[in-house]
Amino acid sequence: MHDAAIQAATGQIRRTEQGATPVPVVCTFFDEATNTATHVVHCPVTKHAAVIDSVLDYDAAAGRTSHGSAQAIVDYVGREGLTVDWQLETHAHADHLSAAPWLQEKIGGKLGIGADITLVQAVFGKIFNAGTRFARDGSQFDRLFRDGETFQIGELPVTVLHVPGHTPADMAFVIGDAAFVGDTIFMPDFGTARADFPGGDPRQLFRSIRRLLSLPVETRLFLCHDYKAPGRDEYVWLTTVGHERGYNIHVHDGVSEEEFVQMRTARDATLAMPRLLMPSVQVNMRGGHLPEPEADGVSYIKIPVNRV
Repeated sequence: MHDAAIQAATGQIRRTEQGATPVPVVCTFFDEATNTATHVVHCPVTKHAAVIDSVLDYDAAAGRTSHGSAQAIVDYVGREGLTVDWQLETHAHADHLSAAPWLQEKIGGKLGIGADITLVQAVFGKIFNAGTRFARDGSQFDRLFRDGETFQIGELPVTVLHVPGHTPADMAFVIGDAAFVGDTIFMPDFGTARADFPGGDPRQLFRSIRRLLSLPVETRLFLCHDYKAPGRDEYVWLTTVGHERGYNIHVHDGVSEEEFVQMRTARDATLAMPRLLMPSVQVNMRGGHLPEPEADGVSYIKIPVNRV
């Protein structure tokens, strides 16, 4: 099991005219192998929680999965006495496999993702020739969220925002004073997500990011990835709306949509495909489940040749 870097943002009770409003407690587990930040957010009053963007360890050379990263989450949930209501995915990731089904077995929680996962399933179902046995209706998930929906995690209010561009199905979860924004935006010194995957769109991405940056400037932004920009020695996955608006190298205040689209399109043309794209999408479009076992009882990951 590899080491996981853990960062906690302490929760507290914020006093308002209406009474006590809890501020979410966030503990982040960073998987250096995939540069992925998994966030466990909970209500400090009720101890109800959600896990956002979990990681299933995958050795691509050996074709083997393991659960070290996910077990660290299970251990944390147990130590803190949390009740997990949700396993949330900001989108169908192309750079790591989701551990949501395994975590559901260990600590519970309904699996939720954006309703436009069906668009991703339709596109990649064809790319991977998944056949008619692969449902493209999102039924692998317990809840398909639409833009503007709200729900609660304990006493924490949650609003779901559709923020397409990186993929058609990206969602951000605004939980109290924190927003979990997936792959839309990175730390200010690294910029923004790519928009060249099937269904991606740099113009949509710009508008989605500006929507996120219209949240109050003090809103905490919890990112899904960090790649340590040149000159920075530590991984970081927490910033604020105000800091992004002032300093993000791609979308700070004053950058126009046309400037962004030109930059993003040119930059994306230079990028290689993610190392775990093939296994990740095949698993994540199935809600974190491996493809159905074949006659020998073994699941197989397909690699389409000269297709992507």
